[in-house]
Amino acid sequence: METTKLIYPDLSYKITGLLFEVHNEIGRYGREVQYCNLLAKKLDDVKLNYVRELVVGNTGNRIDFFIEGKIVIEAKAKDVITKEDYFQTQRYLQVLNAKLGILVNFHQMYLHPKRVVKIEKDVNKKFN
Repeated sequence: METTKLIYPDLSYKITGLLFEVHNEIGRYGREVQYCNLLAKKLDDVKLNYVRELVVGNTGNRIDFFIEGKIVIEAKAKDVITKEDYFQTQRYLQVLNAKLGILVNFHQMYLHPKRVVKIEKDVNKKFN
């Protein structure tokens, strides 16, 4: 039986806890920038290294947070997370060659951060 292992379990657990703290402090009716500002403060408080609003590629798109050079955080403040939000996070993972992203929508009544794992592209795979 094959077991699956979580990617960066300790770091992602710590980050997820901070996301819940941010949600508990601001509530579900804040603006995205408010959530990101408070998250940045909390990351500083626990001394996690991060880059905020990292520009990726030549598209001008910005990643909300890239933490410890390992985990992409994509923060949203909208009614519903869409497939496009997942695809956006996946594109960021591909460009950065990062293994894990966390997609979080702070407007939800109950916070449900979603882990997005990088899809490995097999360039040698042939399609029939």
